[in-house]
Amino acid sequence: MRCTVTMLILFLAAGSLAAAEKKKPKKNDFCAQPNPHSLCTPANTCGSSGCTLDVTRTASSSSLKPTAPGAQSDKPICVAAGTKVEWQSTEKNTGFIVDQSNGVPFEPAGAIIGGSGKSTSTVATKEGCYTLSYGACKSGAIYGMCQENSATIIITKGQ
Repeated sequence: MRCTVTMLILFLAAGSLAAAEKKKPKKNDFCAQPNPHSLCTPANTCGSSGCTLDVTRTASSSSLKPTAPGAQSDKPICVAAGTKVEWQSTEKNTGFIVDQSNGVPFEPAGAIIGGSGKSTSTVATKEGCYTLSYGACKSGAIYGMCQENSATIIITKGQ
């Protein structure tokens, strides 16, 4: 009898944990939506005249967001194809690298590398939804000097 009750409690607990895990939203799964381009709003869309993206290191992660007023990190960033994108870090003594190996949406191809003393220019070329991994590193730090994250970039049709 005790064995049966114990097993029942274990099965109920496991089922409860599995249900809670399914309800937890996944971070940066914007590209999995049926129409990710519908997520583009004036608040998260860079202008066709150019776009500046700021890569910074936070206490336990890193952040990528447009420098436009009202822009937020952890939201999709929309850019029109053909737009010049300037990658920078406004945080002192911070370097960054952006991995664009899954589809290469920016030219020139390859890793985007820069920092607080060196911005890097690219051009959005390939329409679609991309999840890019990036990291920001603070010079002079010993433990946990680099922090990684990912961001969703949606490249829309050029104007």
